[in-house]
Parts: sequence; C-alpha cells; structure tokens
Amino acid sequence: MTQTMVNIENVDKSYWRDSLEIPVLHNISLTIPTGAFHALMGPSGSGKTTLLNLLAGIDRPSSGRVVIGDAEISGMSEAQLARWRSAHIGFVFQFYNLMPVLTAFENVELPLLLTRLNRGERRKQVETALTIVGLADRMDHYPNQLSGGQEQRVAIARALVTDPDIILADEPTGDLDKQSAADIMDLLSRLNTEFGKTIIMVTHDPRAADKAHVIQHLDKGELVNGEDS
Repeated sequence: MTQTMVNIENVDKSYWRDSLEIPVLHNISLTIPTGAFHALMGPSGSGKTTLLNLLAGIDRPSSGRVVIGDAEISGMSEAQLARWRSAHIGFVFQFYNLMPVLTAFENVELPLLLTRLNRGERRKQVETALTIVGLADRMDHYPNQLSGGQEQRVAIARALVTDPDIILADEPTGDLDKQSAADIMDLLSRLNTEFGKTIIMVTHDPRAADKAHVIQHLDKGELVNGEDS
C-alpha cells in the first residue's frame, strides 16, 4: 500500500448549462496520506461535494489528474471506474440512502452482490460490518424501525463491508441530533484509528471537523490553507 492515498494535481472542474460554462473547482492540488482523517469545510456552493465525487470516480475533472493509491482514476473508462470504485471506495451520505424495502442486513449486503463472494461469505462480511458499528442485534430491522443515528450506522456498515481503502463521508452528521452526531463521529474516528481507514469527510459542523487530523477549507472552488485539528 502506497504511503500517499490521494494525490490531486491541478484539477479544474466546470459544468456546462447549454453554452454557459459554470466553474466549480479551480487549480486544486491536494495530497492526503494513507490512514489520514481529513475534513473539507466551506460554504454551500464552494465545491466540497464535487471534490468528493471526483475522489470517488463518480465525476471526472475537466483538467488535471486524480490519483488514488496507485491508480490514476481520471484516465479510467466508466467500466474500469465502476470496478475500481466497488473495490476501493466506501461512500456515506447525509440522508443515508438506504432502501426502505430492505432490512439492515440486506442494505449492507448490496455492494457485495457485485462481487464473486458466495452467500456464506457475504453473510460473514455483513455480520462483521454490522457488529463493528454496533448493530448486530438490528440486522433484521427495516430502516423505518431504526432511529436516524442507527440508519447512519447501517449506511456506514454498507460503506465498510467491502473493506475499502477510503471512506468518503458527505455531511455524515447533517441530519442527526447532537448526541447521534457525536456517536457517528466517534464511530468514524474508531474506523480510522483501529481499522486504519483513510477517511475524507465533507462537513459544515465544526464539532465533527474537530475529529479530523487536518481541516481543509474550500472557498469559491479554491483550497485555502489547511489546519491541524
């Protein structure tokens, strides 16, 4: 495993609306070491989620390079990106994105259905992930039978179940009460310290950002100096 997990070089990102170019990110260069816990902060519209999507291979830069581990993902085809993402990235969303008709177990199992694991191997990994997030006794519950904090724990288990190199978290506490938010941040810190997961998190919450090793600010699509937490 390389000692540098993320290397972004001179990345620009614009979107087009008809003939109008809308710049979102400008000349972004960023290096994040393996095992880091990195927070991205900034006002709405500053490009935080766009940057996270570039790291996940969900979006592509208009120019520049995005290298994750040993892979230059900015040069991959869509099929290559899909395979790479399923093996290396776990994504946690603000609003959980759980399937309401599936149990906690089934929601966490979803990413594994794209792998070659058999049913027994999938069950073992799902149970391990739900145990890590403290929900082994809720695996047969549906999302509407869980609290918001528990739903986010299921979402984190789903992100964790493939044993990814990076967990990308987009406002993971944004829809939670203060205590649930604190519990989720303690869990993410544990995944970083005990399990060695590199975590890159977008947040508006300074209490959440305080759990990170480095806080980086985006303003109008440009990175400003980071600070140690």
